[in-house]
Amino acid sequence: MGVIDFLASIGEKMPAVSKPERRPSLYRRLAWTGIILVIYFIMANIPLYGIPPQDVQTQFNLQRIIFASAAGTLMELGIGPIVTAGLILQVLVGAKIINMDLTNPDDRRKFTAAQKVLAIFFAFFEATAFVVGGRYWAGSGIDPTWWERLLVILQLGLAATLVIYFDEVMQKGWGIGSAVSLFILAGVAQAVVWSMFGFIPGIAVDFGLIPALLTNPSLTLLARPNGFPDVTGFFATIFIIALLVYLQAMRVEIPVTSQRIRGIRSRVPLQFIYVTNIPILLVGILVSDLQLVQGILGDFLGTDHRAYQLYSSIVYYLSPPRGIVQTVEDPLRTLTFIVSWTILSIIFGWMWVEIAGLNPRDQAERLVKGGLEVPGMRRNPRIIESILARYIYPLTILSSLIVAAITVVADIFGAYGTGTGILLAVGIINQYYALITRERALETYPLLRRILGEEV
Repeated sequence: MGVIDFLASIGEKMPAVSKPERRPSLYRRLAWTGIILVIYFIMANIPLYGIPPQDVQTQFNLQRIIFASAAGTLMELGIGPIVTAGLILQVLVGAKIINMDLTNPDDRRKFTAAQKVLAIFFAFFEATAFVVGGRYWAGSGIDPTWWERLLVILQLGLAATLVIYFDEVMQKGWGIGSAVSLFILAGVAQAVVWSMFGFIPGIAVDFGLIPALLTNPSLTLLARPNGFPDVTGFFATIFIIALLVYLQAMRVEIPVTSQRIRGIRSRVPLQFIYVTNIPILLVGILVSDLQLVQGILGDFLGTDHRAYQLYSSIVYYLSPPRGIVQTVEDPLRTLTFIVSWTILSIIFGWMWVEIAGLNPRDQAERLVKGGLEVPGMRRNPRIIESILARYIYPLTILSSLIVAAITVVADIFGAYGTGTGILLAVGIINQYYALITRERALETYPLLRRILGEEV
């Protein structure tokens, strides 16, 4: 029995969310989505029971954005266990270390069950590492009892498990989209609002841009230290959002004809941003996981240990700077960040195209099975594959470079919600718009559902 089979066998014995017998109406699915989002915000504001009061977080760093987490609360782990487990299994399957065909329903079911079990394992492992390392009691002079430690582990692990089931509820058709996307979008939106209006008397009175303008009218806000939001970041945020909306609407069209209906000509549209936001998402997950390990190492080894300091230096140079001030203060860090994120984006973009079946070979097979062909060419998958390769691989590299450049520029100019967060948020909003538009069309014209082969 392989690792996937073992994990899947455990996952299939665990409680699971069943699909609705009949597809719920769009408004009911939106209601479920809203309820889950409200519960997320409630959990992100409930402090962990049994730990000393934690400092209020005024910064939305990369780890907090990617993992939709909130330190010292039930959402400390956020969606980290889900995305980490998914990334590991996707890479193993894509590299053929685990032989699975994710287009096969049985393999897909095993993959989902295995990912669920692995995510729960990561949730309790991370929770245990946080507690055993003494993260919540460091410097407080409090020596917690074993049952207090166990209580915190259970709170963190069960809260993360509940998030995993939220995602399952969404994926099974009760909601719209996925909980992972929804929580990332909520985190980015919260970061943008906080950057504009954040105000904590006595802690960071002038943190947000608007409070800073009101309390310190003479303060220069073009560039602020410590990653505080400034005017430059505000305009960078608007510009990046507008640019992403424009680029996501661009298409590269390949002319095709139908073998079944002669004389019918059409075009296969390929997104100009062919890899969407996946490369930067994967880079962000990688760097966020490195930051997570950094915190765990600091808890166990102490911040003065040589191994911790070496590891922290690596993570520091891979992490994005926040704003012009931090960019100028350490040019070497900025250069390392730009080069590393660009290279990793291209690597992950290429890997994703191969893993997700977006490569020329798989696309050519779909065209042939659909009875389509390229005008003037023989109906041969290899010939169509060679034609598609002229478009797909250059688009993969170019779009990976573009999303990396947008993210880098956004972070350098201090865009609110981080460059990665904005890129993900715009992509998620676009997906939700497409999903809701499609669902409304299917509800208005039920015949379309039968034509598409979906259950009524």
